[in-house]
Amino acid sequence: MGGFTLDDILATRKPRDSWWTVFMVDPLACRLALLVANHTSITPNGLTRLSMLIGFASAAAFTEGMLVAGAVLFYLSFTVDCMDGKIARLKGTGTPFGLWLDYVGDRVRVVCCAFGWGFGEYTRTGDTDVVLAAVGVVVLDLFRYINGPQLKRVKDATRALLYARLDGQYVLAESVLRSRPRSELEQAAAEFGEVATDEGATVVDLQKAFHARFPWYDRFRVFLVRHRVRTHVVSGIEFHAAVFVVGPLFGPRAMVPVSVVAGALLLAFEMSLVYRVWLAARQVPSTAAEKQKILV
Repeated sequence: MGGFTLDDILATRKPRDSWWTVFMVDPLACRLALLVANHTSITPNGLTRLSMLIGFASAAAFTEGMLVAGAVLFYLSFTVDCMDGKIARLKGTGTPFGLWLDYVGDRVRVVCCAFGWGFGEYTRTGDTDVVLAAVGVVVLDLFRYINGPQLKRVKDATRALLYARLDGQYVLAESVLRSRPRSELEQAAAEFGEVATDEGATVVDLQKAFHARFPWYDRFRVFLVRHRVRTHVVSGIEFHAAVFVVGPLFGPRAMVPVSVVAGALLLAFEMSLVYRVWLAARQVPSTAAEKQKILV
């Protein structure tokens, strides 16, 4: 039905993604997406619905104590979920509603699998720690999705305040990095700074304080970018993979400890994002008069 090649599919991958997706999922998802694109007419929304159905099957397997089957089904559900965006970008068949369906599908899968595992293990063992762990998984997942948009609001407000105080005559160092993601900050900013100075603009690095505290970070970022991996090393994707794929493979006794460790790492990385945004907000120059009030 189509003449797409693997290179066409690879070109639809995100520029940067979670390391779990890059190394553990995309190699399979890209090849399955190629088969779907060339031999079926299934839509991205159809793939999302299929992913949800497999997610429900995973939850049922966890409920029945079939942890390995649940882990395999969860992995397959996420793999199909990774295919819908590739097909949408490849064929241009994505829809605005698909964004909502994809988001809600992810949350439903996590909630069902968490409570399926928690309820199933509790009925078999009477261990309340399993129930608490399942609730903790759901709460942390929801916190992550609440925290992200709120941090974006703070970032937007910080940029708006910066614009007001510098009258728009500035260039953000992070904007330079977006155009040159594989360059180290000092090199890219120095090259772009010459142009900005000629135009009478101020180069502002909102991450200056963070880089001063962690000078190794920029080299680490460049290393990850070269491998198409984002710097948020423990995101929700890695959290889900640890709890619903890795943990079950080691048996029932491993599920709670793995969930606790994965949850602690997720929370630590989320707090690191909060810390970076807080430091960035403090970098806004306070010497110029504030022209408008910005509510954060």
